[in-house]
Amino acid sequence: MKDYDAIVIGAGNAGLSAAATLQRGGMRTLLLERHNIPGGCATSFVRGDYEFEVALHQLSGLGTEDQPAILRHVFDSMGISDKVDYVEEHHLYRYAVPGVIDITLPASVKGIIAVLSEAFPAEADKLKPFLDLCEVLTLEAYLAYPRAKATGDPEVIKKNCRNFVKYGLRNAKDVLDEFFDDPVLKAVLGGYWGYMGLPLKELPFSDLGVMLYAYAAMKPWHVVGGSQALSNALLDSFLEAGGDVRFNCGAEQITTDNGAVAAVRTEHGEIFTTNQVVSNASSILTYNQLLDRPELAGDVREDFKSRRMGVSGFVLYLGLDCTPKDLGIEVATNFVANTIDDEAQHAEALTLDGAPKGCLFTCYTVGDETLAPKGKSVVALMCLQYGSAWDNVKPEDYAATKFAYAEKLIDLAETVIPSVRDHIEEIEVATPMTMMRYLNTPGGAIYGFSQGIAEHGTVRDRVRPVHGLHLAGSWSGMGGFQPTYQAGASVGGSILCKQNKKAG
Repeated sequence: MKDYDAIVIGAGNAGLSAAATLQRGGMRTLLLERHNIPGGCATSFVRGDYEFEVALHQLSGLGTEDQPAILRHVFDSMGISDKVDYVEEHHLYRYAVPGVIDITLPASVKGIIAVLSEAFPAEADKLKPFLDLCEVLTLEAYLAYPRAKATGDPEVIKKNCRNFVKYGLRNAKDVLDEFFDDPVLKAVLGGYWGYMGLPLKELPFSDLGVMLYAYAAMKPWHVVGGSQALSNALLDSFLEAGGDVRFNCGAEQITTDNGAVAAVRTEHGEIFTTNQVVSNASSILTYNQLLDRPELAGDVREDFKSRRMGVSGFVLYLGLDCTPKDLGIEVATNFVANTIDDEAQHAEALTLDGAPKGCLFTCYTVGDETLAPKGKSVVALMCLQYGSAWDNVKPEDYAATKFAYAEKLIDLAETVIPSVRDHIEEIEVATPMTMMRYLNTPGGAIYGFSQGIAEHGTVRDRVRPVHGLHLAGSWSGMGGFQPTYQAGASVGGSILCKQNKKAG
């Protein structure tokens, strides 16, 4: 008899949702986590009077209670709906480039059309057709395409997913150029590119269009208690169903027998037998270091050679001694830049020599003052940055370098939100090296591999060279919170389905 029916490595979003799905589905499951808390990116930490959200800026896919969307159904299936409370954001984002544009998009398709029609009257008649395309792409991407792909028939895909076939894998810049002429309008509509870490010319339009429509139609949300509350709820659901968890206990090796999973050895030398392993670790770590016989994954390791490492981030966690109103902040999510040129903004993520040209200013206390001490605010100020930018920074220069760059980031934010620096009561600075240390990902990558067209799931087939070894998370699909929660639940459901067929 096996020690466990399944073992999940890593208690990040996908690991937690996979573990909860498996255990609640009747499989005896062990969850291993090298950190002392669950969550991975979905955690929080305390400094002084403030509790800081590590990574979640806006949660997508929930929908409303009256019109629940896919993620709410996923959470329902894992028994956490009554364990977590959410705060609805009524705006998608403020997009501000001093001297060029300062505009706020409401969390409503009709509202977006109204606001942008007033600001760009010459383009008004093009907005509804564009957002209609985003809507049908969303429906095809979530519903029609997976079913059509499962048939293995290209003609079925062409017939049932016409818009996805025509627009899905074109780059976002190309599609925006097809619909609109005004470069500022295109920059505003493309504002979410930063959530995926690549400039518009490298992003598949399906990802940008789906994100824009999904947030507008299904609303963006904050989580009361931060994403740590979601992680805790998933862990509670897993434990209530009888699951076992080991913290401060990383996996050291996945043992195989005749090309199939046989056991997992922990860093403490314990060996647990199983024939199903779900790895929430990066695919690079899983196949190159954890697998006892890396040669079994030859096809996957060959695939790595054509992959590009994804972006990381430089983040300031700020506790401010004032309210959002005191700073004139009315919107939680603020894209601030000194140029509408997304390619120029992205280029700065590769170096420390210059200064950031774009950033994301998220004020969590907009809409819910309880997320900070009374009369104060919690803010995350972030710009994209690759781990490679830090390759030549000497250890003795690390602290001075990160604080110098932090000053540049605050300077950029203050071009739109003045006097931020004067109100800082607590500050913590995280670099890609910080992400690397806590997430254990190459280069501190936060979305896995690059989220570009060449890495899209419709282009690359998943390779599963080891029977019983499954990957879940951003390294095997799209990055971000909603996709990784769904990925874990999907992998867990797939394993359960196969096990039930065997039992039947």
